[in-house]
Amino acid sequence: MALSTTDLTESSGGGTAKTIPPGNHELKINSVRLDEFKFIDNAYHLMLEMETKPIDGFEGFLIDREDESKGRYAGQIGRVKASQYAFADGETKSGIKIQRDRSILMFLKNLSTALGITDWFAEQDNQHETIEDFVKAFNETAPYQDKYLHVCLAGKEYENKSGYIAYDCWLAKAENKKHGYSPTADNVLTYNESKHLRKIENKPVSSFGNDDDDLSIPLKTTSDFNLD
Repeated sequence: MALSTTDLTESSGGGTAKTIPPGNHELKINSVRLDEFKFIDNAYHLMLEMETKPIDGFEGFLIDREDESKGRYAGQIGRVKASQYAFADGETKSGIKIQRDRSILMFLKNLSTALGITDWFAEQDNQHETIEDFVKAFNETAPYQDKYLHVCLAGKEYENKSGYIAYDCWLAKAENKKHGYSPTADNVLTYNESKHLRKIENKPVSSFGNDDDDLSIPLKTTSDFNLD
């Protein structure tokens, strides 16, 4: 999904952020990919490029900055991790073995059930040699296209290269029989900032001149889509 690096503004012009913040939303998937997680060998984040339903009077990001004729996104967009933590081979503290590829497949199976595309998932049995091939096929055939899910996005704030607060988002972890995503809103977790958002701390600034008190300068905020 091509994103413009020259089309970064604080809002759409109508006061609505161009990117999806943590919270409860109704979203569709535009594309799916695996991103390597550099801190663990052979680990992946499964990334979902997502978009809200069209918003009246909204001016979203350009779909392709090299070809403005393709127009703009009709809704807010954002990169969403399938899970807060990367998929990796390992073992839990209780000794349960964790298999990266099986975990990714289980997530995609559950996602396919929620999207109503289990036939597609079943047709992939023994069709792909690697998890990379499987995810590539999922992305290229796009059986999820224009199918919306109710989601609860958790996340954390961080300061991007421009000095603004941006969000690293993921699907909230299931709790008390409520889930991070579902075709129906009543099965989804209700967003709770105290549980689902890790806020960035204001940075203290050393005193200047004869001032005795340290100054605390709040970080700027924006709707800029992070490309760090």
